[in-house]
Amino acid sequence: MDSTNTNSGGVGFSGLLTLLFIGLKLGGVIDWSWVWVLSPLWITFALVLVAVIVVGSVLHIRDRMGL
Repeated sequence: MDSTNTNSGGVGFSGLLTLLFIGLKLGGVIDWSWVWVLSPLWITFALVLVAVIVVGSVLHIRDRMGL
């Protein structure tokens, strides 16, 4: 039996950007606040949260209208 498994997990773009910003901050290259150094994480979280709220609202409205 021949089966192939592919797993495409790992660090995404925002994770890599966060690691880059942390390295630059710790290396003294940038003098940003930690809020901005970690911004790729919270901005991604905020965008996902907004998407979930929008989809949930649309589904709720559609359900209430009986569509």
